[in-house]
Amino acid sequence: MNLTRREAVAGATVVAASAAARGALAGWEPNERYPDPAIKVLDPSFRKYRLNIAGMERLATGMRWSEGPIWFGDGRYLLWSDTPNNRIMRWDEETGAIGIFRKPSNYANGNTRDRQGRLISCEHTGRRLTRTEYDGAITVLMDRFGGKRLNSPNDVVVKSDDSIWFTDPIYGIINNYNGTIDKQELPTNVYRLDKTGQATLVAGDINRPDGLAFSPDETKLYIIEDGVSPPVIRAYDVVDGGKLANGRTFITAEQGGIPDGLRVDIDGNLWCGWGGGEGHDGVMIFNSSGAPIGRIELPERCANVCFGGPKRNRLFMTACRSLYSLYVGVEGATGG
Repeated sequence: MNLTRREAVAGATVVAASAAARGALAGWEPNERYPDPAIKVLDPSFRKYRLNIAGMERLATGMRWSEGPIWFGDGRYLLWSDTPNNRIMRWDEETGAIGIFRKPSNYANGNTRDRQGRLISCEHTGRRLTRTEYDGAITVLMDRFGGKRLNSPNDVVVKSDDSIWFTDPIYGIINNYNGTIDKQELPTNVYRLDKTGQATLVAGDINRPDGLAFSPDETKLYIIEDGVSPPVIRAYDVVDGGKLANGRTFITAEQGGIPDGLRVDIDGNLWCGWGGGEGHDGVMIFNSSGAPIGRIELPERCANVCFGGPKRNRLFMTACRSLYSLYVGVEGATGG
């Protein structure tokens, strides 16, 4: 079965949003003014990325914790995880329909696509990285390293050489809300899985690695480190195609901010899901030098983002209970 047929089947089985979700959706109103005052210019360089006739949209609500958005342009839909509800959700661009793509999802968290268009997911339960084949079958790509079980894969990106890079903190094994309480067997590492299935540890010096993304030219890898105070975004040089070197603090989350997931645009800017309460919740945008240039305010903490739409210029934001979107003046880089 090819991807187009599979997507047609999936589209036919999408379920309508619940009455409770629709009620929650009705409780949020878009701002009627352009430019949307929720999009803050922190540096003049951000003005070209803020479209003055585009505003924030809330596309769905009623989840418990939204994560891992990924765009399927060939089917014109977005998938994202509702981790505590043990399901992957789907939003269709053409109809606006909201439904369940997969349940149970093994408490999936981060998602991406490989360079062949297949869904790659980080599953907390099962402690594994999986691939959804064109016919819907699920292949386990990795669940152990050195004979020991992974912790709970969290976020994932795919490089142009088909290698898969993912973080492995402990968030899916420390409670029964985002997964299942279980014993930790490995440190909180970052791994690379090449297209032959060979796994290597690429970063073992990060305390609770979270979101990650490559620079557009893939010479740098950015990784969020949660287990330090304040949290930081680390940068590494990618050397010899598959190794990391020169790890350093790139951005420090000041004044109570909490970075989570991130993606990069074609100009090298970092778009980072952000939390920390009122005055912090939303998306922070940093340039390739690490300077803050823009901010998107949301009424909820934002866990993760991705670029999508026909021209990859629509930013999708998974924020606690809801899914938001905003058209921006730049395209997302490939690979995330």
